[in-house]
Amino acid sequence: MPENQKDDKQKKVFHLHLVSDSTGETLNHVARACVAQFEDMEADQHIWSLIRHERQMDMVLEGISQKPGIVLFTVIHEGPRRKLLEHCRALQIPCIPVLEPVLGALSAYLGETARKEAGRQHMLDTDYYARIEAMEFALACDDGQGLDKLYKADVILLGVSRTSKTPTCLYLANRGIFAANIPLVKDVEPPDVLQDLSTPLIIGLTRDAGSLIDIRRNRLRFLHETGETDYINEDAVEEEVLQARRLYSKRGWPVIDVSRRSIEETSAEILILLNKKRLKEH
Repeated sequence: MPENQKDDKQKKVFHLHLVSDSTGETLNHVARACVAQFEDMEADQHIWSLIRHERQMDMVLEGISQKPGIVLFTVIHEGPRRKLLEHCRALQIPCIPVLEPVLGALSAYLGETARKEAGRQHMLDTDYYARIEAMEFALACDDGQGLDKLYKADVILLGVSRTSKTPTCLYLANRGIFAANIPLVKDVEPPDVLQDLSTPLIIGLTRDAGSLIDIRRNRLRFLHETGETDYINEDAVEEEVLQARRLYSKRGWPVIDVSRRSIEETSAEILILLNKKRLKEH
């Protein structure tokens, strides 16, 4: 049974053991996503990574015995895996093989047997090198740089200052997407090269003036700039946002409002638009 106690915020704490024969990154993501759905609960996580031998598993079992709790695991090798399952069964605590339902479904659908090699997702494959190349491209084409390289872009993001262009490009690059971004300045036309590009998907990012001013004011405070400028003037910012929207409409570029979106949500929307574009082209 969970060992519960209450912290200052009246949250119940339970022990959660993450046992992996690799880095444990997959388990961490799954655990974080699941635990976040329980507002009044807090997981005291015990991370056991690179567990590939029965001797290593013995140390894990001792830790579970000392602080019993739910066990999530990704362990491929039969010996350590069997030990873990039997131990948890004896303690009458849940022991969940996180990847098994997905592997089973894939095997049944594809008619193939999974290779079951620990840490296989971390091998240096073609996708890894593609992500590195995409990251280098994003850095070279950040904030209006590298205009001569834009023909290689999958996505080009435009937006006024503080519309999350750079972090969104870096997030996309980590997915292997070649993403560039160009800042829009009031009363200044964007680079002419954009009119000559047919391959990249060009997207306009926007944000409501109120939140934009708040973000910019925090940015100035961080830089120890206290003077009032058009950068945070309400009328000037509203006109800046309006000009950007007019440009997007004139050029027929899709628009994403990032006012209430996380970087992940904005990137997901961009990937949907990119997939639609690619489907139309093939």
